[in-house]
Amino acid sequence: MSKYEKTCLIRGDGGRAIRGILDRIGDKWTLLVVATLHGERMRFTTLMHRIPGISQRMLTLTLRHLERDGLVGRTVFAEVPPRVEYELTEMGRTLIEPAVTLAEWAVEHNGEIERSHRAYDSRDE
Repeated sequence: MSKYEKTCLIRGDGGRAIRGILDRIGDKWTLLVVATLHGERMRFTTLMHRIPGISQRMLTLTLRHLERDGLVGRTVFAEVPPRVEYELTEMGRTLIEPAVTLAEWAVEHNGEIERSHRAYDSRDE
């Protein structure tokens, strides 16, 4: 039995908790937002400029989900106009190491995966 299977059996939920978390952090934007916030506290606009291609709506939704999950903290300053800053929580910072490991794996194997895609797709033609 694999470590993953043992973890699922111990929880007794058939892997639902693990799948739920992986769905959240494995989406298109979450890890980019987490990596961008690593070691910094940022305003929304700064985040938007540092994450190429993210829309205002997607950044808003991603930050809300991360805040709800306890991975990002949001601080509102009583100023006119109001200023809001985001930063990783202590738990959010624990995501950096596995995220970097996954990113390094993706970069290392990207060429091989692309070659595999081309080989597979050429079989269908």
